Formats: sequence, C-alpha cells, structure tokens
Amino acid sequence: MSVSRRIARPLLAAGFVYGAQNVLRNAEAFAPKAAPASEKLVPLIRKAGIPLSDDTETLVKLNAGVQILGSLSLVTGRAPRTGALLLAGSMVPTTILGHPFWSESDPVVKKTMQMHFFKNLSMLGGAMIAAGDTDGKPGVAWRAKRAAKDARRETKRAADKLT
Repeated sequence: MSVSRRIARPLLAAGFVYGAQNVLRNAEAFAPKAAPASEKLVPLIRKAGIPLSDDTETLVKLNAGVQILGSLSLVTGRAPRTGALLLAGSMVPTTILGHPFWSESDPVVKKTMQMHFFKNLSMLGGAMIAAGDTDGKPGVAWRAKRAAKDARRETKRAADKLT
C-alpha cells in the first residue's frame, strides 16, 4: 500500500467515525430529520424482501453503524473498496436529510447547513474515489475483459486445431 493510501484512508475515515459516534450518542435528536424519508422508504425496502425496522431512531443508528464499519474497513485495509462503497451509500441520506439548507429561512442557520451539506458532498466524493481505488492492481472490469479476451483466443486456437 502506498504512503498516500496509508494516510488518506484513515483521514477520510476519521470524519465518518466522528460523525457516526455523535449520531450514536444523540440518535434521538437526529431521528426526526430522518422520519419523513424513512416513512416513505421503509415500505419500499420491505416490498423488496429486506426486513427493516420502522423505528427511525434504530435506522439512524444503523446508518451510523454502517459508517463505522466502512471506516474500519478503510483504516484496516480489509476490503477498503467495499467499505468505501458503504460510506458513499450512507452519505446520500445523511447529506440530503441532515442538511436541507434549501428549506431554511434563517440566513445564519442556512449558511451553516449549506457548509455541512457541501462538506458531506466532498466526503462522498472522497469515498467514491476510495471505492474505485484498486491500489494499483487490475480492477474487476479489467479482469473480466481480459478473461473474455483470453477465452476468445483459446476458443479460436482450439477451433483452428480442429480444422
């Protein structure tokens, strides 16, 4: 692992862990922001066959747990791309529900929410970059193309031997 990855991954994870531990300690304060979305999304997720609690506070804690799990994955280097995908996925509802600056009328509160919204977008971008980082090794797409190319070549060779 390169030096930049050894430094960048834990730095990226630090912001997620800090936010997640704050949510876990104060889930009851964060739950009301998530309630409107969870009321709409939970029935859809259940229709897909995924059992999910309809208690918003539990869902907020679950999201924080996903962020901690993804962060640990980045820090330890165990499945860092999967961990980064978890982080990216968890940031979408966190950003949209947690910082709806567009609906705020108080200019000071609006500016603060806007700052946190865009900070979260940058964290989402960092997680997306980390999710695509193959650490200098070929990715799944490249490997699949290579395997298909090798299979075509071997099939052609086998066909040529038969003729």
